[in-house]
Amino acid sequence: MDYSSTGRRILDGIRYMTLATASANGRPWATPVWFAHHGYEELWWVSRPGSRHSLNLAVRPQAGIAVFDSTVPISTGQGVYVEAVAGEAPGEDLARGLAVYSRCSEAEGGRAWGPDDVTGAAHLRLYRAQVVEAFVLSPEDERVPVDLAAE
Repeated sequence: MDYSSTGRRILDGIRYMTLATASANGRPWATPVWFAHHGYEELWWVSRPGSRHSLNLAVRPQAGIAVFDSTVPISTGQGVYVEAVAGEAPGEDLARGLAVYSRCSEAEGGRAWGPDDVTGAAHLRLYRAQVVEAFVLSPEDERVPVDLAAE
C-alpha cells in the first residue's frame, strides 16, 4: 500500500479538518475548520482571532489535525493525522496563503479572498499549519508515518 498517496488523496478530497489545540495551561480544544492546502505541507484556514482555537494557538502553536471522511461505513474509514506548528499567517506569507485559500474556495463554489478580508478591521484572519509529521493508518490500525510532499 502506498500510504503517502493515500494521505494526499484524503487531503485532496476532504475540505474540513479537525484542529486540536491547547490553552497555555493545557486545556484541550478541538474544532472543525474548512481548509485549503498547498503542496501537502501547509494547511490554510480563516478564523476569528478571538475564537478559542485561535487564542490557544497564539500562546501554544503546537497543534494536532485529523482529516477524515466521517460518512463512510464503519471499519472502512481512513484519515490523515498531522502534528503541526500553527498560527496566524505572517504578513510576508499572506499573499501566498490567500492565493491558495482563494483557489480552493472558488473551486468549491466559494469566493476569492483578498487582504481586506483578513487584515485591519476585518473580523477574520488567515491561519496556517505547517506540517511537522503526518500519519495514516495501516490495515492493522497502526499509525504509519508518511511523507505527503514526496511523489
